Amino acid sequence: MTSIDYFIIGIYFLILLSIGIYLSRRAGKNTGEFFISGRNFPWWIAGTAMVSTTFAADTPLAVTELVARNGIAGNWLWWNMLIGSMLTVFFFAKMWRRAGIITDAEFTELRYSGKPAAFLRGFRSLYVGLFMNIIVIGWVNLALEKIIRVLFPELTFFGIEQISILGFNFSAALLYVGCIMVFVGIYSSLAGLWGIAISDMLQFTVAMTSTIILAVITINLPEIGGMANLIDKLPEGTLRFTPAIGQGNVAAEVLSLSVAAFIAHLAVQWWASWYPGAEPGGGGYVAQRMFSAKDEKNSLYATLWFTVAHYAIRPWPWIIVALCTLILYPDLGHGEKGDGFVMVMRDYLPAGLLGLLIAAFFAAYMSTLGTQLNLGASYAINDFYRRFVVRGRTEKHYVLASRIATLLILILSLIVTARLERITAAWEFIITASSGVGLVLILRWYWWRINAWTEISALLAPLFFYAVISLWAMSISPEDPIQMYLRFPYTLFYIAGFTTVVWMFVTYLTRPTDNDVLLSFYKRVKPGGKLWKPIAMQAPDITPSFVFRDLLFCWIAGVVMVYMALFGMGKLLFGEFYTAILYFTIAGISACCIAYLIRKEDLSSHK
Repeated sequence: MTSIDYFIIGIYFLILLSIGIYLSRRAGKNTGEFFISGRNFPWWIAGTAMVSTTFAADTPLAVTELVARNGIAGNWLWWNMLIGSMLTVFFFAKMWRRAGIITDAEFTELRYSGKPAAFLRGFRSLYVGLFMNIIVIGWVNLALEKIIRVLFPELTFFGIEQISILGFNFSAALLYVGCIMVFVGIYSSLAGLWGIAISDMLQFTVAMTSTIILAVITINLPEIGGMANLIDKLPEGTLRFTPAIGQGNVAAEVLSLSVAAFIAHLAVQWWASWYPGAEPGGGGYVAQRMFSAKDEKNSLYATLWFTVAHYAIRPWPWIIVALCTLILYPDLGHGEKGDGFVMVMRDYLPAGLLGLLIAAFFAAYMSTLGTQLNLGASYAINDFYRRFVVRGRTEKHYVLASRIATLLILILSLIVTARLERITAAWEFIITASSGVGLVLILRWYWWRINAWTEISALLAPLFFYAVISLWAMSISPEDPIQMYLRFPYTLFYIAGFTTVVWMFVTYLTRPTDNDVLLSFYKRVKPGGKLWKPIAMQAPDITPSFVFRDLLFCWIAGVVMVYMALFGMGKLLFGEFYTAILYFTIAGISACCIAYLIRKEDLSSHK
């Protein structure tokens, strides 16, 4: 690090703080401005804010680890989520905006009735807004701690290498992460969602540009010698976009995805599990951005732009650098493979560019952290504090409470970070411990019989089954062959299956939602579909807001479009031009089909 590197980083922090101060007055007007921007975002701001949030400091490290363990095909751990994200674009984005709420937890009292609905809202605000949200922030913190530790191996915090507080060990790197968290907490609590979204625009630009520069520099290092030489040097099967089923993939000791694992990712995970940014049916910060859009059309376009950019545009600079690390650092241990991305920065970037890349990682980190803090505070205040603890106070009171909640979530997440060891392990826990709830999050929009107890049981059941399977795994020998089938992703089959049986049983065992609530929801959201027939018969004047068949075609075309664009870009980079042209052609045809169907829906809605 040179003075120019520190100067670049300092300028970046100063710009972010200025944005927070400038927008603090607007955010302080009311909780609507603080949490959902007064519902004034155009699609390109809302969508880019979603992309920037998922461009976290942990993502390049996790992708590097996946590629090192299973080649490019290892990315199916998250590529499969495209199917659910595209479902959100066409089947849910407009309805979320139409609902007119502030958080997805608030949705529970719009859709369900009575004390179970109130309990579910409070429970979701604490379970998703605090417990799950803090784990997400924890793994993002862990990524930044790793980055700082790799870049500055001799780092101390004013002479302190490590400190223990109440049994939690905080390294010097983690203490510096804490300082950055305080900075983010300050500008997030000042500026609310407006400041976070505007910062996201800057952060996405800096992060994307910087990682492209890093990929170009890395591929042209003398040790690599360009793309053709990289391809020749890589182990057989590394460049496959789909798994080499049942065969060695990257190294003899590392097996590729098995048939069952690949099926679990592609056929179960995307609809069964809750995951931040890829919730089936939308939710979390994706739903928050949809609420903040100007109107329903901007909500749909924002989510579509997010899905395209997240899956088709962003990944390749990370993947190229990850492939290079296999050549540059072949001896990294199993738990260190993700560090290769940062080691490339440390060892090969010149002065100035190193500062820019570190600023890019800070940008990615702060974008995600700012969003998660704001989202967590929205759950804590809008859905718990304001709903159950202190009612009827002024908007200024709730904005102040939101700012305090932001800082409290920050402290708790720092404590959780001290307990985490591996980023992908946290990913796997979130996906597994929510397996089975995803189908409920989809069907609650399209089936009148889903009730509050359905969702409560679907949230609790996977946690119970996850604990049972974990205890079983600990009780048997590590050498026992059954151990493999008690690990992720195989556990998705059992937990999703068990959870589905539980919530179906609970649904028919408990009373339906009150008819008045169902009718009000149907008139407000206009979900349509045959599974609403008993309610639709009571509102013959309400016309469904879409043609189900057209949405189905849009969904399929959208999935094809993004996968073809993703694979086409990869083939182009690897010099397979004719295959790339074929993939891009299919992507283009799919895009034209989507444009035609969206225009058709717009014309019919204006008649």
